[in-house]
Order: sequence, then C-alpha cells, then structure tokens
Amino acid sequence: MDFFGSLLDPIVHLFQAGINVIYQFLSNAGFPNYGAAIVLLTIIIKMVLYPLTVKQIKSMKGLQELQPKMKKLQEQYKGNPQLLQQEMAKLYESAGINPLAGCLPLLVQMPILMAIYYALRDMTYTGDPSFFWIPSLSEADPLHILPVISALTTYVVSAQTTPADGGSQAKIMMYMMPLFIGWISWNFAAGLVLYWITMNFVQGLQQWWMFRDERKAEKEKAAPKAQKETKKGKKKDK
Repeated sequence: MDFFGSLLDPIVHLFQAGINVIYQFLSNAGFPNYGAAIVLLTIIIKMVLYPLTVKQIKSMKGLQELQPKMKKLQEQYKGNPQLLQQEMAKLYESAGINPLAGCLPLLVQMPILMAIYYALRDMTYTGDPSFFWIPSLSEADPLHILPVISALTTYVVSAQTTPADGGSQAKIMMYMMPLFIGWISWNFAAGLVLYWITMNFVQGLQQWWMFRDERKAEKEKAAPKAQKETKKGKKKDK
C-alpha cells in the first residue's frame, strides 16, 4: 500500500471488514457472492453521503449555469481584475450561489472514496471471488464489459448535471471524462470497476430525485409555448 493508502489504513480495513460482513450475511442467506457484497456496501455508502452529495451537485450545477454570464463579465472587465472580482461576487450573490459550497462536501467525501478504492484494490477474497463471467473480482474483466459500462454510466451521470448552455468546456468534459474512466478501468480489478458502476447508478438515481421538481417546472413552462405553436400552425393551414 502506498503513502495515501497507509494514511487511510483504518478506514480501508473498516471497508474490507464491511465487505466480509455483508458477504457472510449473504452466505448465511444462501447467496455467497462478493460482487453482491460490493454492490450493497456501495449503496450504503452513497446513501450515507447523500446529504453531502446534494450540496455538492446543486452548487456545481449552479456554477455551470452561470458560466455564460461569467464569461461575459470576464470579457467586459478583463482589464480590471478588481472590478471583475466585485462583479463576480455580485453575480454569485444574486444567484444565491457560494462557489466554495461544492468544495467542502467533496473534501469530506474524498477520504471515504479513496479508502474504498484502496479497500477494493487490495482486497483479499477468502471465498469464491467470481462474479458472473468474471473468474475473479481481484483481476481485470477478461471481456472488458465492465469498463465499457463504467464509461457509459459516467457519461449519463455527467450529462444529467451539464446544462445545454453550459459552454464548450463543460461539454468537452462531459465526453472526455467517460472516455478517461473507461480507459483506466480497462486493467483495474473488476471489483473496483463494479463499485464505480454501482456508484454511478445510485448517483444517477439521486440526481434524478434531486432535480425532479426542476424538470416538472420546465415541462409546465414548455407546455403553453407548444400549444401556441400548434395554434399558429393550424391558423396557417386555414
């Protein structure tokens, strides 16, 4: 285990013990499967971290939506950094966004996410480590199905929080991040990639739940416009 892993050693062992406890519970229930144990542990972790995830995602989405206005201010006050800073502060205040609000939840989550990474990377499976077509969760997926799914689920999660007018940089990241995740997952231990996929699925469901009211409001706003366009089309036909 490297330097960061040694710092997180107590949490790493806690997660490994958690996987073994869940595995033992599944064994007693007649379903001894480490893959299922990893999935259940990931769901538990994501549910515990949900309040922090809400703060992080909403802050990040708010900042992305402000990107066009921020660019205009940067162009307008590029020769006056002090005034630019003041105008940016006013923009954040008017939008009710704290640019640092998304950092603190992420900082709290990072040690946990890193610990689960080391826990799965260095996991010793005392029982059968196979999972469907994968001979061992401690080895890479021989068919590379999990890396492809990890890239696809990463794209879906990124697309959920990337606004249509978020700018070219946000759109580039929306495509580059999934490709990067798929690439690094190619030779990762299958147990670790399974954790990432499960985390993405849960994250996607959580984000859907977070923004359900916004989507409903958008549909309600779009409905009158669609009706007006339909009426205009009928008048033209007449």
